[in-house]
Amino acid sequence: MLTETGSGRTRLLVLVGPTAVGKTNLSLALAEEWNAEIISGDSMQVYRGMDIGTAKATPEERSRVPHHMIDIHDPEYPFSVAEFQERCTAHIEEIASRGKLPFIVGGTGLYVESVCYQFQFSENGSDEAFRAAQQQYADTQGAEALHARLREVDPESADRLHPNDVRRVIRALEIFHVTGERMSDQLKVQKKQTPYELCIVGLTMDRALLYKRIEERIDQMLEEGLVEEVERLLAAGCTRDMISMQGLGYKEIVDYLEGKYSLEEAVELLKKDTRHYAKRQLSWFRHMKDIEWIDVTELPNISTQLSEIRDIIARKLHLDR
Repeated sequence: MLTETGSGRTRLLVLVGPTAVGKTNLSLALAEEWNAEIISGDSMQVYRGMDIGTAKATPEERSRVPHHMIDIHDPEYPFSVAEFQERCTAHIEEIASRGKLPFIVGGTGLYVESVCYQFQFSENGSDEAFRAAQQQYADTQGAEALHARLREVDPESADRLHPNDVRRVIRALEIFHVTGERMSDQLKVQKKQTPYELCIVGLTMDRALLYKRIEERIDQMLEEGLVEEVERLLAAGCTRDMISMQGLGYKEIVDYLEGKYSLEEAVELLKKDTRHYAKRQLSWFRHMKDIEWIDVTELPNISTQLSEIRDIIARKLHLDR
């Protein structure tokens, strides 16, 4: 059976890398070659109506290869890493039961890693009054001031979380407040043992080229109607404090539409925020174990890179080429 090895463990293929590095095109080619079904490893692609800003695979691309974990929630839904892990694990087993290869593709490091190594998530207790106080502080003093509070007690989590991700910043503060432990320390003690026959391929490229591709992608998103997409979401009742609307490409355009920035200023901010996000993604992946890195700077040599990746997949998953 394709999906199980001699050990009886389910095979799992994973492709990670920073935004705009070229995961989508490569994932389609690999999925078609290895009889795989793709599971989106992106925390934002779960939301319906948020297509351009999240860079979802197009309907045409999804018609080539089955995709999962896309368009499963409305934008007002508070999606979490724990739910992602539960749903993704179920998809892996279901895909494998049909003799297909489960294939996670995405750039949300914690989400992907939580599935690969089955992190244990506990509620760690909660303090509603504390949460409300932190939210009020963010509302009155600004997200940057709240983020500074997190940096004082848990600098590693502060490096991982964007200041505008207020909900997760508050959660990290709450964990420290309730337990006296840093969220970053709790992540470090997770037992990173996988239940799968695991192959993780990571894509990287020259930083200057990656930044150029990020800027070109954002320009393309604007041409495809990113502003109009955000306008539709606001008209449908979405608000800036929703988790979905705090994603890259949405919060910056909301600021423009509300008159905080000109369009040019909002776009420049989006490009800067996305560059910083790519750096955080690479930093997260560099600390993950088991990743086989492929440098895709020389894009014209994609056939060479594909051959190299095929060799890695065949070796790690014990498959015949």
